[in-house]
Amino acid sequence: MSASYEVRGPVAVITMSNPPVNGLGYDTRVALAACVERAWADSAVQAIVLTGAGKAFSGGADIREFGSPKAVAEPNLLSLIKMLESSPKPVVAAIHSVCMGGGLELALGCHYRVAARGANIALPEVKIGLIPGAGGTQRLPRVLGVETALNMIVQGDPVKSEVLAALPGQKLIDRLAEGDVVEAACGLAEEVAARRPLPRVRDLPLAHPDADAYFQFARNTVKAMAKNFPAPLKCVDAVEAAVKRKFDDGMVLERELFMALMLTPECKALRHAFFGERAASKIPDVPEDTPVRQVAKVAVIGAGTMGGGIAMNFLNAGIPVTILETRQEALDRGLATIRKNYEAQVKKGKLKQDKYEQRMALLAPTLSYADIADADLVIEAVFEEIGVKEQVFRQLDAVAKPGAILASNTSTLDVDRIASFTQRPQDVVGMHFFSPANVMKLLEVVRGAKTAKDVLATVMQVSKKIRKTAVVSGVCDGFIGNRMIEQYSRQSGFLLEEGCTPAQVDRAVEKFGFAMGPFRMGDLAGNDIGWAIRKRRYTEKPGLRYSKTADLLCEMGRFGQKTGAGWYDYAPGKRDAIPSPVVVEMIEKHRAELGIQPRKISDEEIVQRLVYSLVNEAAKILEEGIASKASDIDMVYLTGYGFPLWRGGPLCWADQQGLFNVVQSMKRFAANPRDDGEFWQPAPLLAKLVAEGKTFT
Repeated sequence: MSASYEVRGPVAVITMSNPPVNGLGYDTRVALAACVERAWADSAVQAIVLTGAGKAFSGGADIREFGSPKAVAEPNLLSLIKMLESSPKPVVAAIHSVCMGGGLELALGCHYRVAARGANIALPEVKIGLIPGAGGTQRLPRVLGVETALNMIVQGDPVKSEVLAALPGQKLIDRLAEGDVVEAACGLAEEVAARRPLPRVRDLPLAHPDADAYFQFARNTVKAMAKNFPAPLKCVDAVEAAVKRKFDDGMVLERELFMALMLTPECKALRHAFFGERAASKIPDVPEDTPVRQVAKVAVIGAGTMGGGIAMNFLNAGIPVTILETRQEALDRGLATIRKNYEAQVKKGKLKQDKYEQRMALLAPTLSYADIADADLVIEAVFEEIGVKEQVFRQLDAVAKPGAILASNTSTLDVDRIASFTQRPQDVVGMHFFSPANVMKLLEVVRGAKTAKDVLATVMQVSKKIRKTAVVSGVCDGFIGNRMIEQYSRQSGFLLEEGCTPAQVDRAVEKFGFAMGPFRMGDLAGNDIGWAIRKRRYTEKPGLRYSKTADLLCEMGRFGQKTGAGWYDYAPGKRDAIPSPVVVEMIEKHRAELGIQPRKISDEEIVQRLVYSLVNEAAKILEEGIASKASDIDMVYLTGYGFPLWRGGPLCWADQQGLFNVVQSMKRFAANPRDDGEFWQPAPLLAKLVAEGKTFT
């Protein structure tokens, strides 16, 4: 049953019950409407209280029905809200925990609202490329005022109920419950049972003293902040209609804008990302009720840039960390970096001094493996070289307690081989963090051939505690992200040989929407890391062709920002990438030695060669089962590699371009004598999808 009905004296309590967040799916809407009609028909019932079971009032639309006919089947949300609003008996919403999207719109259709303290209230539709579509843009301004409501709608972030209740003149929350919210709502319902007329949010007056100037200012501000997303500007249009039009006319415009946005590529991309993030935690053969291991203490091996950043994730979550180094100097340097990072947050007002001190108190430095014997999870973050990893894991196998999870932060190496250095391969897993590890959302969880299911389930649960988006990868060279980025980097090098400069390639890719072009990214990560990987691959994959420009750069000692020189020059203490005449000269000399006549290359070709190289390799990864679904690959690139969110990830974007068109472009690239024609042969899965008229997603 999606809703329950209970009578408490003169009050009927209707409780939505659609776990986990009481989504307003078809069955719930039908059950709610039936319960309301039952209350109307009962002469002993004088008022109605509407609430939600479990941990939410309502999180809004049921995402399991998104885009299906059920989502709009009657009674749709608009009809249900109209039913509550026109009820002959007063309806009181008992809001608690989560009241978002359609859930808030439903509450705004009630005559009164009682809220528990700590409830998160929001209209977050903008985050999936939409505006509220069931009266949110028309009703919220009437209870909170134009400016407060517009800020909430444009940002989409939750606001605590007590914060909203304290706003002067607000009419959203009639009463803030000190105890049980349903009890408080029943009390208010009894008080107002005989009052008439019943107050409706739609009837509240709405005005702004200088509407034209305010909405122009709002448009200018929103346009600057959300230039690649159409929904925020449409939010402004809808709220302006609430001020300047009659309520029903404003509702018509809101619906028109909502339906138009639903068809935009940006909305499709954002919805894809929304579903993809939730789907990433679901592993086909690991049930959600798989028992997990306790992780109360963590150890990190290596106090360098990665190790320190990894440690901060756990300190931020309140989990004690022991950080181990082999030399006191390296340990002191790592601790100083962690302190510096936290102190910068304190200085900017992002972290309170007492929180900083609490976090540092959870950190224990050591030079001895004996001090990590009681850790539940050990994460190795040492140099990316298999011999170094072997030394560490053999020592961990000797000292770690039974049942401890042993994780490697390797970005490319064979996790199965690393597991073989221990007598407990079932406890070994890859946890590939991305730099800076305390900032980047992505965590690649690499599943070895013998990794136990409870280890996998535990790591996925831990990732949520440290606020990471975890994506499971199988074992291969580079896993999902770096295996694909190798092809992207190879294409970048070929483009230099054919006539581009690093700045031209970066500009084209950044104009497309990447946070950073390939050469700026290399300078940030450290060009020596890629150099070490290429040296290994020259031996392991002798037939794989690379441009030599990146090796020549490293032979010049230009490793990137950390050396003050890479593909670009860097002023001391600054991160601004300054085009380097020395690098351009090196590229031109190398080009001449190869006998290549440079040609003009368009931004379109640059973007297509780089992004389609990701797409083709991704198709191989899917076919091999390294990734279980296309959305996992897109989540890797959205959260770890700066792929533009409004394009939804490389596979979502390829789908929107049309896979037939993608393959046609690849055939043109294969004919380029300077490129790697063999690579541009479409992956079998890609060719199959084109032949069957299907898409990745």
